[in-house]
Amino acid sequence: MGWFIAYIDLILPQSSTAQSRLLFISPQPFFAWRGSSIRVKFNVLGLSELGYKVDLLTIPIGQEEETPATVIRVPNFFGSSAISIGPSPLKLWFDLLLFVRGLGLVLKNNYVAVHGTEETGFLAWALSKVGRCHAVYEKHSDAASYKKGGLKDLLLKGYVLVEQFTCRRADLVICTGPGLHQQALAAAPDSRCHDIFDIPSSLVEPKPAEVAVLRDKITEGMDKDVVLATYVGSFAVYQGIDIIFDAIPEVVEQNNRTYFVIIGGDENEISDRKKQLAAAGVAEERVLFLGLIPPDQLPAYLNASDILMAPRKAGVNTPLKVLDYFKAGGAIVATDTAANRLILNQDCAKLCEFEASAFSRAILDLVNDDTLRDRLAKNAFQKYKDKFNFSVFTRLLGEAYQDMLGSKPNPSLSKEHNQ
Repeated sequence: MGWFIAYIDLILPQSSTAQSRLLFISPQPFFAWRGSSIRVKFNVLGLSELGYKVDLLTIPIGQEEETPATVIRVPNFFGSSAISIGPSPLKLWFDLLLFVRGLGLVLKNNYVAVHGTEETGFLAWALSKVGRCHAVYEKHSDAASYKKGGLKDLLLKGYVLVEQFTCRRADLVICTGPGLHQQALAAAPDSRCHDIFDIPSSLVEPKPAEVAVLRDKITEGMDKDVVLATYVGSFAVYQGIDIIFDAIPEVVEQNNRTYFVIIGGDENEISDRKKQLAAAGVAEERVLFLGLIPPDQLPAYLNASDILMAPRKAGVNTPLKVLDYFKAGGAIVATDTAANRLILNQDCAKLCEFEASAFSRAILDLVNDDTLRDRLAKNAFQKYKDKFNFSVFTRLLGEAYQDMLGSKPNPSLSKEHNQ
């Protein structure tokens, strides 16, 4: 054990007696273009604005990102450069390393709380017992929606049991949407559980001139009255991505003005979808595949679009893309499914059945009705202004912590967040 103690002393920062210090544990890459990684970024920014000093303990994968937190990464013994969503041997190994490193941190530092996301919520609870501080569990997803088959499904069932245990034991449970909030309360009706919704993936506000230049670039060679229908997100099954590609042939056949922009997917996924569209007789220029775009560049692309597509199929967590759509102020077309219904209705989106022909008709309705398109876009942007923004997010995060700590507002809170 001598080598272990020496290692801990070497890697740990100096002890602090500040009572506003937090240990935040994230098993997601930091930083990466993923919903949970983006949420972690905003958590750190919000908690820092609220006056807390944050130590971010995370895995050794992801891009370097400017952050007010002290980033502490566990060793990368296998030289891994990526990690898949869901359970895996690599993820279990990193979780073990996070616990070991976290153990040393809580023994050496005076934390007011340990805040863990997803499976590290359980680690946060265990470490809080050692550090004699509060435990915060943040639930980002619905494990039941990530069905993989075979062994992974069994692991997911085990994960659900651990999650339910953590909900019952944590001092504070934070959920990222009403569906997840209901799940947490069902597992632990007496828990201190707060629903703090996600917000758009970037705080960047694109300039109108920048948007205009980008739209001209995208629509070069097209007619002036072209309508851009855009999707952003992964190509995972639960996203309902098949609905879009099954609907595209009907839309382009019936309307020459409509062009599609697809943001997301890897090279193999994009190649497969191009083959599918070619087999359906869709001209290559009618669908633009842009691949991955960094979150801070994404707002300009969405603002340059006319219609924003949300074909979500499964899950009970709020689709992050819809929040980006709110901020962009585009007309949303979405499937009428449980996930989308969490924040969408007919006042701010064109909802339709989860079926390709219904989705194509909904797109065509928006293409052919400028008044409807403008009304839905205006109502969607109003939702962003009223609720789904960083200012409200930070205020709610502060209220949740104050509820847990049973204290008066932190004196370092800004005036804006005390209003």
